[in-house]
Amino acid sequence: MLYQSDVAVIGGGVIGSAIARELARFDISISVIEKNLDVVCETSGRNSAVVHGGFAYDRGTLKARLCVEGNKLMDQAAAELGFPFIRTGKVLVGNTDEDMRQLERTMEQGFDNGASGLEIIDGKKLHELVPAVNGSFAMLSSRSGIMDPFLFTIALAENAAENGVRYFLGHEVKSIERRDGLYHIHAGNDEFEVKWVVNAAGLGAKHISDMLGITGYRVIGSKGNYLVLDKRLGPLLPMPVYPVPSNTYMGIHVTPTVDGNVTVGPDAVNTDDFSYYGVPADKMLYLQQSASSLWPHIDRADVIRTFSGILPKWVDENGVIQDFRIEIRDEIAPNAVNLIGIESPGLTATIAIARYAVGLMLERCSFKKRSDFNPVRSRVKHFSAMTDKEKEAAINSNPSYGHMVCSCEDVTEADIIEALHNRLGVSTLTGIKYRTRAMMGGCQGGFCQTKIEQLIERELGRKPEDVRYMGPDSWILSGRMREGKND
Repeated sequence: MLYQSDVAVIGGGVIGSAIARELARFDISISVIEKNLDVVCETSGRNSAVVHGGFAYDRGTLKARLCVEGNKLMDQAAAELGFPFIRTGKVLVGNTDEDMRQLERTMEQGFDNGASGLEIIDGKKLHELVPAVNGSFAMLSSRSGIMDPFLFTIALAENAAENGVRYFLGHEVKSIERRDGLYHIHAGNDEFEVKWVVNAAGLGAKHISDMLGITGYRVIGSKGNYLVLDKRLGPLLPMPVYPVPSNTYMGIHVTPTVDGNVTVGPDAVNTDDFSYYGVPADKMLYLQQSASSLWPHIDRADVIRTFSGILPKWVDENGVIQDFRIEIRDEIAPNAVNLIGIESPGLTATIAIARYAVGLMLERCSFKKRSDFNPVRSRVKHFSAMTDKEKEAAINSNPSYGHMVCSCEDVTEADIIEALHNRLGVSTLTGIKYRTRAMMGGCQGGFCQTKIEQLIERELGRKPEDVRYMGPDSWILSGRMREGKND
């Protein structure tokens, strides 16, 4: 089928969805083309979930500028979109004279970048803030925080959709041609004819850039592995704890989540495989041993899950990591915004990156502002967030709230049903997981996954063999074990 729109955003992750939402403020038609079956399958949902302060990036870079700006915009974004965000603060912990000198250099760089809320604190103040940490002093970044990257991305996408943006999930881009002043994009089994293209493809951005004719970029993958610890450890870690950073790497850190768990990681391993997310056993042991010197409460018995993420790092011919590249190359690909190397602090800088990219477009064309754009995402309160009185009223009005599906995270049948009818049309098990936290508790879906699968079948009319875990080929069931009248 042929779809026509003013703008096609390639990549529906956190950056692509933020750009789509910013563009929805104008009276134009927008399509988001995403190869995965949801918007949080890659880097957008596989990270530390930390909102950075802006001190760790070289002076004068887009990373520094947009990180500081994005940090300032996070409160408003959380209020409008309704995703969890907490300004916990963050400490970078040191013990030696060289550690102190490096922290002082880091703080000075932060101030030059426009960051605020930075100070060196002694051991007494450090242990008042984080009693369980090992360290003699630290740099405190009071403006840093933690958030839910799944719900941030989903909220951006859903609010964009509420404002008229069309999402095409499961549409991998196969070719791009420019003819008669328009871009012709072949994605999935459909064709798109558009005036503007935005390349926000993340790990696939180099591939899309090459299709646009903007060649020569070298992008490598930096894989980071993580451990997820049980919620019982959450009260022992009120804020992220980092080691003293090097010039290129923030080190293995320990981070509380907004839901009460603790994550350990990441390490950093270069990879050419942008699709493998397994965590080898030796990496698990390395993470545990490395982080225990900083925060001595990590036991293998408390690890409930592992995960990994891959950052797309743009490097030069010598392998040196480069700045964000956000560009329009008028002489090569007019009306195409190209984003390359959007790695950390891309999550923090998301809104700022989106505004920067749209600003480049507005320098070249005039989009009429809409008067009916609504930046507030409509949402339903989850059962776990309700008061006892609200829970009683919810059950009385809808008995499905009385049917518990995920006991670990207090997710009810009503929560699952509401998530299944999401605005983007996502129907994978992980799609429900990210929207409700079902399967994220101590049993990791051992008791609730089958129930959720059955609800997908019932609510959406799916056959059992059509239910997917995450990707197009991730079947939960491939067929019946026995056929016949007694099967």
